[in-house]
Amino acid sequence: MPHPLPASNRLRLRELHAGDAVAMLALLNDPDFIAHIGDRGVRTEAQALAYLEAGPFTGYRAHGYSLWAVEALPGGEFAGVCGLIRRDTLPDPDIGYAFLPAWRGRGLAAEAGRLVLGHAFEVLRLPRVLAIVTETNAASRRLLESLGLRSQGPREVGTETLLVYAIEAPAPGA
Repeated sequence: MPHPLPASNRLRLRELHAGDAVAMLALLNDPDFIAHIGDRGVRTEAQALAYLEAGPFTGYRAHGYSLWAVEALPGGEFAGVCGLIRRDTLPDPDIGYAFLPAWRGRGLAAEAGRLVLGHAFEVLRLPRVLAIVTETNAASRRLLESLGLRSQGPREVGTETLLVYAIEAPAPGA
C-alpha cells in the first residue's frame, strides 16, 4: 500500500482482508444494507470471500483504493466499511459506507467519511468524489450533505435511478 490510511481518536481505516469474510457476510445480510444498498446474494462465508476478491481486493490492485474496513478504537472491532468505489457507470469514484447495527448512531459514518474524503483529495489527489443514494434513504442523504456533497439530482446509474451527489477537491490552500 503506497500511503498509510487515515485514523482518528475513535476509528481507523485499513484494507479489508480474507479474515473479514465473516464480518462482511453479516454486513451484506443486514436488513438495512439490503433495503438501502441492495441484496448482493452473498449467503456463505465463501461467497463473502469471493465478494471481497471481486470488489475491494480488485479495487486495491487496480486503483489503489476501494472500500476499507472501519475499526472502532481502542479495541479494533470491525464496525463497518467506508471507502471509494470506482464504477463503470460513474465518471468519478464514489464514496460508500455501511456499518453493522451495533455501531450505527455513534457518528462513525460521518467521521469515517471525513477521513475518506481527506484521503481522496490530499493523498490520492482526486479532483471530485461522487456518492449515490436511493431517494428514500434520508439518513444517508443528510450524512452526505453534512460531508459537503451536493445533490446533482436523479440519474440512471446502471439499471437504477439514484440520486447522485458530488464534491470537488478543495482549492489549494483552502
